[in-house]
Amino acid sequence: MAHVSHSRSDITSHPDAPEMQERYARMLGGRDVALVDGPVFLLGLYCAVSPWILHFTTSQPALVAHNLIVGIAIGLLALGFTRAPERMYGLSWAMCAMGVWMIISPWIVGSSPDAGVIWNNIIIGALALVLGMVCAGTAARSAPKR
Repeated sequence: MAHVSHSRSDITSHPDAPEMQERYARMLGGRDVALVDGPVFLLGLYCAVSPWILHFTTSQPALVAHNLIVGIAIGLLALGFTRAPERMYGLSWAMCAMGVWMIISPWIVGSSPDAGVIWNNIIIGALALVLGMVCAGTAARSAPKR
């Protein structure tokens, strides 16, 4: 029977360890905010369907189309953050702008919105603004120094 040693050596002594660490870091490519992609996508999904959840489809038809389009845009940003983060995190500021727009849109796009519609868009806008700032801040920190 073959002699099997049960002692384990540390992986750092492996000759390819530095190369593997460098390749792993390259593969991640600034994925420090990977945990934010899911909430951003869910926020976009909720924004898109919120007119039907809160039942303001008949009272605010302009805001229905508006929330649907902005929600799809936020969801597409989240998919872009997931698929090509090194190129898309520069657009985190666009999500911040969409958040501010969502906060003020009930008075600009809507016509005499009620409190439920206003609070819905304020909460969606505030979350988009905060998540966009988290993405933008992390992207700025993890950007390669030139």
